[in-house]
Amino acid sequence: MATPKASLAKSGRNGHLTLWIVGAIVLAVLLAIFWPSGAIKLKLGGDLFLRLLKMLIVPLVVTSVMSGVIGLGDIRKLGKPGGVAIVYYLATTLLAVVIGIVLVNLMQPGMGLSDDQRAGIEANVASNKDSIHGKMESATSAGAKASTGGILTNLVLSLAPSNLVEHAAKMELLPLIVFSIFFAGILTTMGTKGAPLSLLIVAANDAFLKIVLLLMKAAPLGIFCLVAARFGQAQLDGGLAREFSLIGKYSLTVLIGLAFHALVTLPLIYWMVLRKNPFLFVGKMSQALLTAFSTASSSATLPVTMECATDRAGISRKSVDFVIPIGATVNMDGTALYEAVAAIFIAQLVGMELSLPQQIIVAVTATLAAIGAAGIPEAGLFTMVIVLGAVGLPLDYVAAILSVDWLLDRFRTTVNVFGDAIGAAVVAPLFPEENKMAGTVS
Repeated sequence: MATPKASLAKSGRNGHLTLWIVGAIVLAVLLAIFWPSGAIKLKLGGDLFLRLLKMLIVPLVVTSVMSGVIGLGDIRKLGKPGGVAIVYYLATTLLAVVIGIVLVNLMQPGMGLSDDQRAGIEANVASNKDSIHGKMESATSAGAKASTGGILTNLVLSLAPSNLVEHAAKMELLPLIVFSIFFAGILTTMGTKGAPLSLLIVAANDAFLKIVLLLMKAAPLGIFCLVAARFGQAQLDGGLAREFSLIGKYSLTVLIGLAFHALVTLPLIYWMVLRKNPFLFVGKMSQALLTAFSTASSSATLPVTMECATDRAGISRKSVDFVIPIGATVNMDGTALYEAVAAIFIAQLVGMELSLPQQIIVAVTATLAAIGAAGIPEAGLFTMVIVLGAVGLPLDYVAAILSVDWLLDRFRTTVNVFGDAIGAAVVAPLFPEENKMAGTVS
């Protein structure tokens, strides 16, 4: 057990690292704005950091989920926390979609645009039309199905892994999670015969988490390179200000919705369940949230999320090992909200008024698409096309939002990661031998 002085020192180091990461992001944005050609030369450093994070995803997911199940001691005890986690994922995703639909109807970002703004959006649609269709054909040839039924089919098939090596190579996490739960569950029924393998899995998980701690020491530099290169490229492609002038109100609608869900909905759930201060919890998870913004990938951020949740937020290891890897795969609050807003925004652009039943279809489709389509090529684009197709909107108009999609993606990924962390904290008390440190940021 760490002494108070040791804990204080560790907290200070983590706080300094967070400040370094914040500073790195600010400097990267400034460099991208004032010297974009120099900023994009840092892409190699950013790619290297991202590859190191991705290197850990598959082994960490497999060992952490197995460790979580093994820690239960009896697979039958998984029922209640597992069920609550699934209910949490579905409920928060639906709440996020409802928030997005209400906001986009109130703000109506697709109405009242100037002639110049509409001309600019139509030019974007025309110039990207072939690219959109090409990517859709690529996704379809890869076996993805452009319908709500197709999403459900993909989701069900993911529950029956066919080739673990292939799933691992493609970084398709849901089949790996299903196998990990099944395999570790069998180990818990083997008694002393399964003990050596169980100890090996737990030790491997601890080793991967140690690697994450080492990698985080280089996080400010890696994040600086990632953000500078991406923002610099956007600046060279036409300027951030120009793109926001075209669809600024749409971007603002998405950002307000994401902020409301992250700062009101999720903290309220945390407070109602744990009766603890949720905004101090945000501070404990700050490194993971900043990494999510920088990488725009909840999967790549997974190692950092798990480290922050256990070592900084004090959530029980059992809950973190089980809940967060699953959440990183199926819990996509920010993505679902974004897709609902985008679909209704496009309807407003083309002058198509969606009825209440059609908006309900948007809500249901966005929820299912966010949960079930994570493992397909061009996942964000593909799921957006599914949502548009569900209510008969023109698919070409996906191109209207591509210019700012890369930036909004960073914000919605951050919300996704925060939702995973809240879920782990909320479910933690349901695991055996409840860790009293879960959610203790008061």
